[in-house]
Amino acid sequence: MTDELKQQFTRRITNANKSELIVILCDMFDIYVSDAKTAIEDGDQTGFKNNIRYARAVLSELIDSLNLEYELARNIYSLYRFVERYLIKADIKLDKTYLIPCLNIMRKMNESYEKIAKIDPSGPVMKNTEEVYAGMTYGRTDLNENMNTAYNRGYWA
Repeated sequence: MTDELKQQFTRRITNANKSELIVILCDMFDIYVSDAKTAIEDGDQTGFKNNIRYARAVLSELIDSLNLEYELARNIYSLYRFVERYLIKADIKLDKTYLIPCLNIMRKMNESYEKIAKIDPSGPVMKNTEEVYAGMTYGRTDLNENMNTAYNRGYWA
């Protein structure tokens, strides 16, 4: 994952509600698994293993966010565990073919979470974050972002 993507995810996280946080995690998972796939195609075993490790960490966060008192959450847990087993197999065997079912399942899950996030009326989880305005000014070759730093210092989670 590039530094620019990390900054984008940081901005998204600071303004996200609970549902949007799940969408962000799914997006991060997709990028890490796609990066792992690219790494193994390029012969970079270390990059492959690192990206699999990062994807598993994201998946662990998704698992931890489930409320297993509900049947639906237990079904989702089973899917996550299946994906985790395939990530482990891909890591051990250095085989990208195990990544394809992982991506397919998680992309379908992400589509569902995106629909839920659109109708979730709750506010951002983090309070006291800086507002970022994109598109207010343009540089010669890029878009500049302005932050409102008048009173917002630090995060309240």
